[in-house]
Amino acid sequence: MQVAKVIVDVPSRQTNKPFSYLIPDNLSSAILVGMRVQVPFGHRKITGFVIEVTDHVDFDGKLKPIDSVIDLTPVISPELMSLAIKMSETTYAFLISCLQTMLPGGMKASMTKKIVATSPQVIADNEELFHGQSEVQLASNTNPQTTSQVLSLIKQELVTVDYDLKRSASAVELLGVQAAMSVEQLTSELTTVRANATGQQQLLKKLIGHPETNFVQADLVKEGISASTVKTAVNRGWAQATKIHQNRDPFMQPVKPSQPLELNKDQQVAVDKVTDAIKANLNECFLLEGVTGSGKTEVYLQIMDLALKQGKAALMLVPEITLTPQIVNRVRSRFGNQVAMLHSAMSNGERYDEWQRINRGEAKVVVGVRSAIFAPINNLGVIIVDEEHDASYKQTDNPRYQTRDVAKFRAEYNHCPVVLGSATPSLESRARAQKGVYQLLRLPHRINDQVLPKVDVVDMREAMKHSSSLLAQALQTKISEKLTRHEQVILMLNRRGYASFLMCRSCGYVPQCPNCDISLTVHKGSHSLKCHYCGHEEPIPEACPQCQSKKIRSFGYGSEQLEEQVHKLFPSAKTLRMDVDTTRKKGAHERIINAFANKEADILLGTQMIAKGLDFPDVTLVGVLNADSALQFPDFRSSERTFELLTQVAGRAGRADKTGEVVIQTYNPNHYAIQLSQRQDYEAFYQKEMGIRRIGKYPPFYYTIKITGNSKNERTVLSQMLSLTNYLKGQLSNQAILLGPTPKMITRINNHYYYQTIIKYRFEDQLKPALDKILTESQKLKDVQLSIDNEPLDFI
Repeated sequence: MQVAKVIVDVPSRQTNKPFSYLIPDNLSSAILVGMRVQVPFGHRKITGFVIEVTDHVDFDGKLKPIDSVIDLTPVISPELMSLAIKMSETTYAFLISCLQTMLPGGMKASMTKKIVATSPQVIADNEELFHGQSEVQLASNTNPQTTSQVLSLIKQELVTVDYDLKRSASAVELLGVQAAMSVEQLTSELTTVRANATGQQQLLKKLIGHPETNFVQADLVKEGISASTVKTAVNRGWAQATKIHQNRDPFMQPVKPSQPLELNKDQQVAVDKVTDAIKANLNECFLLEGVTGSGKTEVYLQIMDLALKQGKAALMLVPEITLTPQIVNRVRSRFGNQVAMLHSAMSNGERYDEWQRINRGEAKVVVGVRSAIFAPINNLGVIIVDEEHDASYKQTDNPRYQTRDVAKFRAEYNHCPVVLGSATPSLESRARAQKGVYQLLRLPHRINDQVLPKVDVVDMREAMKHSSSLLAQALQTKISEKLTRHEQVILMLNRRGYASFLMCRSCGYVPQCPNCDISLTVHKGSHSLKCHYCGHEEPIPEACPQCQSKKIRSFGYGSEQLEEQVHKLFPSAKTLRMDVDTTRKKGAHERIINAFANKEADILLGTQMIAKGLDFPDVTLVGVLNADSALQFPDFRSSERTFELLTQVAGRAGRADKTGEVVIQTYNPNHYAIQLSQRQDYEAFYQKEMGIRRIGKYPPFYYTIKITGNSKNERTVLSQMLSLTNYLKGQLSNQAILLGPTPKMITRINNHYYYQTIIKYRFEDQLKPALDKILTESQKLKDVQLSIDNEPLDFI
């Protein structure tokens, strides 16, 4: 008797305990670890993942049998299964959540299973299944006998499996044709064809030479075989008409092939060190610290090329969708159709098609954002994490994983190196390199001996005495100079919308979100007030709702207002704006980037999404308008984030032959993060910030845990968090530091109140058991939701 241990999906009562189910005789030896199945649970049927198949029964009662299989082949590989278990333990998330995170979006949508015969003989031997067709769809209610037959054919590799999503208009079904007779029969038919029927002869010869090939009819027409000839072949029984599904193409434009560039000494050392580890199958972690414009991408490309030459695959992660088009195009130009792309701006269908290509081994190079770390890649040779410091690598929803940690686990499993690259590495990574846990590789110079851009800091306290413009006079002057020379400019204002808030100057009324403790942001383009937390939206009032005064005006500024002022100051300049509001539509990021690269605009302005990774050779000036905005937050990482952002955005200037300039506008010109970013001195910042972190007992000197509770009732969540914090005090040593519970900076979001407790510690043996108990007990809470975040990025 075979038993499957299944992790079931019960949202209201999750558990890491698997349930045992009997594997029916017709499914014996066909149920594999990593498949999804449907099982009875109480009075209903639910889905779950098979995590173990065993002969051992540890249940005294009668086991219920598995109802049906959802997948005909495993969708979670043994590597990803072990990774999911590891993630569940380290992120304090339930295993079902980790497994579901690994599936592409399309697999959670409606889809049908399709099996494709590998040869005409398979079709003939299984006539009751195929009915003369080369492929057949299986309904969700397929009977057990048919399912058993299909699973047997899969095991013998006589059929392949595909999953069809509910296809959108972007999907293409091509007409095809495939041999319907044996080679001997087709050869005999060829002797009966008229001598002048050259099209029929040509088609028969193709079918004889490739009896298992499913030819695209349009391709045959291009070769001179007409559609009427194909129709004749089908009518005479020589061939059968088929439909061929063409995968959606996520790449918007073709790219020209490129060749490897000559490396400088530092680049060559970095490539050699990593490629030696690939050849030796060593699980080493390298930190590639290179100034902006030092050629890190070319180092990545040559490392990946070596991995491919060793018969292995490569995975490259980038933090933002905005970086993906340019970097993907560079990777595609080097590796062609071997490249697959995965990111959240793709449709479910596109992501699923790319996932299938990777799973089948058709794509050897994968480029994507955070979720691409779960791509089903076999035989990984190297994992590259570009801009490794970026906050987007931390998943903020359950399971709250850090992509760097997942990458290191996959590298350990595959015995391959990890390369973490950045001009401004996270303090945690840089500290590990200093201790020798990571191997530090440096690129201290820009390629071709280009100089770093000259950085000027403008004290806005003085500038505002002379003008109320968003752009200080010094910046305006430099923009005029660059436009005169037909050079390009980037302006960053890390706040979207038109203004921060609206206020009545008669009574002081400020429109607030009805669901959150936050004022509404002014969006002039849509003539609305919006909440950036819950999505609430309402029209901009003509008069004050409280006192009916007409003296109501906006305060603060955002990227919309910056665009307006730029148009007034430089009416002849063409501008592009890139922020969340202008990039909602599919492909918008790439269209804006391509337009700017093609010099269809003189000025690119936007939020922090324009700060990293982008490479425009004609950009010679970068202006940063609210350089110190992050410093206002009560967060221990605020200085680090400010330094990173300023250094990264400054690196967009002067990346080719022309000298670059940067203007940083700030109200805090004496802050060390501002001053050191002006010098672009990462090492000095690292030493300064590490001293502050040591005194404050913050990472990387202490580990941290954040426990957050939320409820519609503020007293309820506060009471629960007090009880939880007192429980932890009784479990932990007096060396652990507990902060809270305290309300989050924005206490109410979407009508839920949020409170948090922070744990700072070095070594606490009882912490994990205590947190595991809290996680389990949290399922019993009716009015409070708890979340545990291991190594949170912020405590705000």
